[in-house]
Amino acid sequence: MRKEYDGETLRKLQSLELEILKDFIDVCRTHDLVYFAFAGTAIGCIRHKGFIPWDDDLDVGMPRSDYEKLLRIFNERYPEKYAIGNPEYMPDYPMVGTRIMIRGTKFIEEVFKDTDCELGIALDVHPFDNLPDDDKAFRRYAKRVWFWAHLLILRHMGNPNFPGQYSGDDRKGKAVRGICKAVHLLLVRLRIRPIWIYRRYQKAACRYNDTETERIGWCHARNPYRDWIRRSKAFPTIEMDFEDIRIRLPGDIDEYLRRIYGDYMQMPPPECRANHFPFCLDFGDKA
Repeated sequence: MRKEYDGETLRKLQSLELEILKDFIDVCRTHDLVYFAFAGTAIGCIRHKGFIPWDDDLDVGMPRSDYEKLLRIFNERYPEKYAIGNPEYMPDYPMVGTRIMIRGTKFIEEVFKDTDCELGIALDVHPFDNLPDDDKAFRRYAKRVWFWAHLLILRHMGNPNFPGQYSGDDRKGKAVRGICKAVHLLLVRLRIRPIWIYRRYQKAACRYNDTETERIGWCHARNPYRDWIRRSKAFPTIEMDFEDIRIRLPGDIDEYLRRIYGDYMQMPPPECRANHFPFCLDFGDKA
């Protein structure tokens, strides 16, 4: 059952995420870096001119070259304010994407409660890579990227209890969880270093970045075939209102959102309004 925030807590969380987004946008503008909001953040921008009312995260994407520049610059500019959560900057970080996290805060989702990594209130930043335009090649590519991304998670966690994927109590769910635990133990016993797995992910994800392709996207989510957009539809980006600022979206965000969400302008029923309600939430000195 989905848990809900009280209104004051959710507004405080959203205000801190917006603070990170403002600093992120400032760095992008100063250094001429390309970014765009997508997924639920894009829906919120178009439908609500801000956060989806029940949403508790922000997602932005960047071409990988700009993404790598952004992380270096952000780490140099805000070393005391923010922590960069990804395997390059945080050895115990279990995911291949990046979270820019406010130091001194905690935002730990149920799925990550057993990790050794300090997770805080964050902005999610995703690298968008060139993807093969041929459908068969794309599916092979996506499977490979997904494999390495999820192997990294299994290296850190023996029970990755992701809703709807590993959490079923039927025979299949139990079998999958058993396999996950066995793989985790094997990786630990073989002393496979997480950074070694991350490097394999990077090699797979960047395979087409020296080739001009129409598709760009990322393939390490639960559904590896979902999060892509046509380059000609993404650029040039456009600017729209979001809360009290302006953010950039792909030029034709409608095609991307309709392919994934259907009629995204229609409010979903209450039982379908997903969030990332945390196991642990601490505003630290931001309270």
